[in-house]
Amino acid sequence: MSGSTRARRAKNEEPDEARAADAPFGEQTLRMDRRTKNLTKRLRPGDIALIDHEDIDRIAAEALVAARPSAVLNAAASISGRYPNSGPEILVGAGIPLIDEVGEELFRIAREGERVRVEGNVLLRGEVPLAAGRLLDTETVLAAMDEARFGLSAQLETFVENTLEYLQKERELLLDGVGVPDIRTDLSDRHALVVVRGYHYREDLAALRPYIREFRPVLIGVDGGADAILEAGYKPGLIVGDMDSVSDKALTCGAEMVVHAYRDGKAPGLDRLHALGLDGVVFPATGTSEDIALLLADDKGAKLIVTVGTHTTLIEYLDKGRSGMASTFLTRQRVGGKLVDAKGVSRLYRSQISSGSLLLLIGAALVTLVAAVAVSPWAGAYGEVLRGYWDNFVFWLQGLFS
Repeated sequence: MSGSTRARRAKNEEPDEARAADAPFGEQTLRMDRRTKNLTKRLRPGDIALIDHEDIDRIAAEALVAARPSAVLNAAASISGRYPNSGPEILVGAGIPLIDEVGEELFRIAREGERVRVEGNVLLRGEVPLAAGRLLDTETVLAAMDEARFGLSAQLETFVENTLEYLQKERELLLDGVGVPDIRTDLSDRHALVVVRGYHYREDLAALRPYIREFRPVLIGVDGGADAILEAGYKPGLIVGDMDSVSDKALTCGAEMVVHAYRDGKAPGLDRLHALGLDGVVFPATGTSEDIALLLADDKGAKLIVTVGTHTTLIEYLDKGRSGMASTFLTRQRVGGKLVDAKGVSRLYRSQISSGSLLLLIGAALVTLVAAVAVSPWAGAYGEVLRGYWDNFVFWLQGLFS
């Protein structure tokens, strides 16, 4: 029996989860987009994903893994050698075939939604090959990562140059807060929790539940971070960003909007708000949306700024894949005196009342209550009432099994 015959038979017999694993041997739907974050919104389990993403970063890889495609084809180099990006290792480790450097021509040849199949390192439409690339496996990815580590010194030099360039452009904003808009939300002397849908954001939000419950910080969602806040069961007070990766549900939840604009004042995200009947404050800046959220919280008097999913290390800055990440480095230096990462909060913060103390308090109260009843002149009456409650409970319990 041929591989294609087995795949067709399995496809008819197995659920969707199993089909995704068997998909490289059978026809699947092709989904394609040059922007990975846009593609993952419509990618379904078992689809074949076509992207154009040089140096696949960790966030993009995790989003692809969550969508469970049967294969990922990359028109660009998944590991260019500039620095050791972790995305390809995550994809390959999840058992998703990654075919590298299939070429940009495939975006013109292929059609969104058509049925295609992957055999080895080749994409076929029927029996016609559309493109071929390099199939990456764990061994080749690890070898490429080792080579890429030698490129870190050159990237560090570029990073420093970009940092100086950003400092020259945004000196007044960084040093004096010139250009930070006024907002309605009161942050003065309050805690601010800035959520970016980045590294380990779900785990960090879950770990911060006791902190959120006790201190009630202002929740600031950076683009898709607003959806992360809603998913965790909270409501954002502020949404900051260019509004391209946040859902309509989050935008219409009642939060105040701060639209990240280009330095010349153009704000494409404002058009989307207007289409929903909403309005927002415009914040022109050359940095990232993550940066302006931190600058906004600092300028408006937040006593403490806690971050979830933001970029904190040099590799994370480079993994973002843009020279502008130098702005995040400088922004963190600007607000560093009041900035705490979520992992630090979850490790250092403990509820002021421990579980042991709470149990001890309950036990002491029960002992006191029993002692008070025992010495009371109405102890006999209390005993009769309690026996009545107990008899009723036993009768109800017996009824459940009769």
